[in-house]
Amino acid sequence: MPSHALKRSTLLALCACVLAAQSMVAAINLLIPQLGSSSLHPSHSEMLWMVDAYVIVFAGLLIPAGALGDRYGRKGALLTGLALFAAGAATSALASSPALLIAGRGLSGAGAALITPATMSIMMHLAAPERRAQAMASWTLALGLGGLAGNLGGGLVGQFLNWRALFAVMVPLAALLAITVAFTTPRTDRAPGNNPDPLGALLLTTGLIAVLFGIIEGPVYGWGSPRILGAFAAGAVLVALFTVHALRSPAPLFDPRVLSSSRLRSATLGMATGFFGLFALFYVNSQYLQVVKGYNAALTGIAIAPLPLGMALAQKLAARWAGRPRGVIGVGLALIGVGLLGASTATAGTSYWSYACWLLVISFGTGLSMPALTIGVVSSLPAHQTGLGSGLGTSAREIGAALGVAVTGTVLAAHPGLPHGMGPALRTVAIVVLAATALVVAGYGGRTRTRTAAPSGPERALSPSARS
Repeated sequence: MPSHALKRSTLLALCACVLAAQSMVAAINLLIPQLGSSSLHPSHSEMLWMVDAYVIVFAGLLIPAGALGDRYGRKGALLTGLALFAAGAATSALASSPALLIAGRGLSGAGAALITPATMSIMMHLAAPERRAQAMASWTLALGLGGLAGNLGGGLVGQFLNWRALFAVMVPLAALLAITVAFTTPRTDRAPGNNPDPLGALLLTTGLIAVLFGIIEGPVYGWGSPRILGAFAAGAVLVALFTVHALRSPAPLFDPRVLSSSRLRSATLGMATGFFGLFALFYVNSQYLQVVKGYNAALTGIAIAPLPLGMALAQKLAARWAGRPRGVIGVGLALIGVGLLGASTATAGTSYWSYACWLLVISFGTGLSMPALTIGVVSSLPAHQTGLGSGLGTSAREIGAALGVAVTGTVLAAHPGLPHGMGPALRTVAIVVLAATALVVAGYGGRTRTRTAAPSGPERALSPSARS
């Protein structure tokens, strides 16, 4: 398939798949009160798992899911992911117990793990080099629209419908997306030399899940509790075992030596940093609008509209300045930090429009930086491992998002209420974002160089673009 076969219909179909997968990360947050009083009668722990199962499975499986797509076919991985996503949504909609709802959420998360890297990898393979920045900007916008759709959908369902409706509507939507993908999206070349590496995939996946569990549940159980310390210790041991296994294996899931590339490390840190700030905002945003400003659930979903608007406005600039990734990334991430500092000043007396301006600054920074960071991660790996690179980048985003929520929740817990804790929480996150931005800019190279061929043999571990 020629590298410039990315048609508009294909791009729209792939972005719609990403939007659907991303929407289910946040949608359930606005249904927590309704779920808590439902006939399922979930305990506090079960309620946490209803929310977190999707994210933990999603993020934990991203890297092996991307490798599977490279090896067996990216279009096939995408269609399989949509089928799992629909099956999980159906299970959730029909759940008669908390355990079934949690299982359904996890199954949908596994589907999302196949969907997300496959869409990006297909785009990278089909787009001409000069169109890749624009394609990645569209993909990033789809992520933002997914957050809006999740908040809006969850808010509307919580206001007017039963919680089961949220999951039920995802079943025909996934079926429609699968039909659209089948007719609009061509198959890309497989990479038969890639090894799924079952042992490596198991070690890495369980290690990431353990770390994510510790991050997400840390504010709940306490960062020094045996459960959380045990999760972090288990995660560290499993990731270390994966590294040893990968360095000794003739055909690992991926070679850890690719992380010797300063550009790959910086781009990965940058993606985690951007979503660290963005999801810290998401965590307090709905509470601020509902608890402090008095908005209902539906209006809260609508009030987050400036976020995708800012990303859309940043698209053209991100594509125009794609050849200067260091500056684009630095300015974009810095805008996220500055926007968070501005949002930290919001009080009950702050007008919505003043608050929305800071949302716009944060989203503009996200839309400006994320396409360049995404290309930085994917282009640092050989061309036949774009699915793996996509999985690595998306894992960084999800881990950053989980950390943003965890840090914000921890700071809020140290204050008597949201009105007193929101400012310190967002200022803490902003300082971390700005400090990490300096590290990303310092470690990032200059102009992007287009990768023209997939390295093989001894060059497989580190592509030429990764050494810049």
